[in-house]
Amino acid sequence: MLVEEVMTKGIRIAEADEKIAHAAKKMRTQNIGALPVIDNHKLVGMLTDRDIAIRAVGANKDLSETTVRDVMSEECFWCSASEDLEDAVRIMEQNRVRRLPVMNKQQEIIGMLSLEDVALYAPASLTGEVLKAVANREYEIVAT
Repeated sequence: MLVEEVMTKGIRIAEADEKIAHAAKKMRTQNIGALPVIDNHKLVGMLTDRDIAIRAVGANKDLSETTVRDVMSEECFWCSASEDLEDAVRIMEQNRVRRLPVMNKQQEIIGMLSLEDVALYAPASLTGEVLKAVANREYEIVAT
């Protein structure tokens, strides 16, 4: 099974210089928790609801002035639409991520592969492996 057969199509994106308030409204309207971030048509990061909560709201930043670039996660993993689903799941496991932007041959974002997509279409054993890998995160607790 290929990624393009199970991915979510019609993806929303955020521009790196877009204001956080605007990106958050997109996320609320679409009921999504992450947006791939582009700059000059190139994938440069991911913006998650957690990034907004921790790096913007938690840091008392002005959401109408702070840009996506200021709070996004710069390390971003992705997969190809023509890639085997199992290979894409391995990327998710190895990097402990819940979502992967999906690229076409021209390196354009055409969809998103999420844990939910994997759970719906992949064998239960594969779903369990990636869920266990992603859920086994260690967080640093920072005293304030």
